[in-house]
Amino acid sequence: MKYTEGMEKAMHASHGVGYAVYSQKHEVRIDVEQQREEEYVTSRRIVADFNSKLTNHLS
Repeated sequence: MKYTEGMEKAMHASHGVGYAVYSQKHEVRIDVEQQREEEYVTSRRIVADFNSKLTNHLS
């Protein structure tokens, strides 16, 4: 996959590192992926809570 300038900016904004550092340093990659996993789990909980409240409200 070709890594674009926009992707580089987003990586810096989200994780504070560029793709070159991410791809070369294992520790940085692990930290970034752990952060992404935590954000994913948090977002899934928010969606589940919202859906539960919406379903209860409509019933």
